[in-house]
Formats: sequence, C-alpha cells, structure tokens
Amino acid sequence: MAFSWVEVPGILNVGSAYRCCQRLHRRYPEGVTGTYHHGNLRAALLDRAEEVLAEDGVDGLSLRGLARDLGVSHGAPARHFRDRQALLDALALRGFERLDAALAATGGTWQERLRGLARTYVDFAAAHPALLAVMYDVKHDPDATAALRAEAGRGQELLRDTLRAGQRVGEVVEGDADELGVVLFAAVHGVVQLAAGDLLGGADVDDVLVATVAVCLRGIAPSAGSVLLAGSAPAAGAVPPVGAPSSDAG
Repeated sequence: MAFSWVEVPGILNVGSAYRCCQRLHRRYPEGVTGTYHHGNLRAALLDRAEEVLAEDGVDGLSLRGLARDLGVSHGAPARHFRDRQALLDALALRGFERLDAALAATGGTWQERLRGLARTYVDFAAAHPALLAVMYDVKHDPDATAALRAEAGRGQELLRDTLRAGQRVGEVVEGDADELGVVLFAAVHGVVQLAAGDLLGGADVDDVLVATVAVCLRGIAPSAGSVLLAGSAPAAGAVPPVGAPSSDAG
C-alpha cells in the first residue's frame, strides 16, 4: 500500500509527512488497514492463530503478534478477543465444532458408524495435534464456557447414541452406554497418544486402529461385554479382560 501525506491527519509539511510514511511502512508493510475489517478480522485472527499454533505451539501465540502478521493495529484484535485466553477459548470452540461436524457426518450401520467415529477422530488428531491439545486444556478449565462444554460433549453423545443403536439390535451388551463409550474412547485416544509419541514400535497407525476397534467390538458383544460390566468370573473358554489375572497364573 502506498502512503500519501494527504491521507495522514495532523501532517504540517512534506518532510514530516515523508518521515511519518516511512515509519508507517516499516510498522505495517502491508498497509495501515491491510485487507481486513470488522466483518472478517475475527476469522482472520483465528485462521492465523491456528497456523501459529501448529508452527510454534501455544507459547508462540500473542494478540500483538497476530496483529503484526495481519497488518492491523496492535489494538485491533482486542475488539474481538479481550486477551490471549479468550483467543484460546475461541480456537478450542471452533476446533470442537469442526471435529463434531466431521463426526456427525459418519453413517451406515452402528458398527460402521463406530468405525467411522474412530477413524475421524484419529485423522483429526493427526492433522491438528496442537489444536487438539488446546481443545482439551480449555475444555477442562474450570472457567470453560457453557457453549464450549456443550460442544465438547457432542462427540460423546454421538458415541453413546451409536452404542445404544447396537444395544437395540442386541449386538452390544446392555448397560450404561456412556460407560461403554468412555472405555472405547480411552482405547482410541490411546492410539492417538501412542502415534503422536512415536510409540507404536513401527506399526502402521491405521493397522493399529483397525485392530483396536475390532477388539473393542468383540469386548462389547453381549457374551463378552456382560463379563466386563458385571465384573464376574469369565465363563469357561471366555477371554478375560485385558490385565485380568489368568486362572492358571502361579
């Protein structure tokens, strides 16, 4: 953007106008107003914040830095985010909205939906690891907003509804679907954490996910799931829950 002294109020002469324009150009190389205004600056700030988060982590985020990157005044972001935490809250909410929309798009039988939910979650986590970490940090903050808590819970609701669909057709053990959902989520999230930490021992994450879901499906089937929920001794020939002591252990 070219600066002209006639566009800068308070200029008394050409020399001072020139010096002022030089300072403005150094400070805002893309121009004083850039390409953003009150109608899309908030979205632009969130887009850039997500890029910085992915590149530099949460410690690299600042409202001043985002303003500089977008070529707007340092005070402009404050019209949308009162502080850095408000920015993180908005990033987390937008992240859950995107994740939940993708989860809700899964279809098919209850088993196909379950596999789709697992696949969608792992794909999102792989594509946005830093964002996912912020989403969970904000979700568990005591000051998290009601809107964020509600959005963060939609994935669990989808999982619960999927398991209830399996219960209705007699393919999932009776019981608390939310409890079953927590167990299944723990298994899938474990795959995410192991993959993120490069702890799969060279195994392909897709293969591990498929095997994990297959084991979960067997575990929640009525014959096996009744053992898991009731905590009773397994029937003859049944596979005990992972970590349970073997009957022939010395």
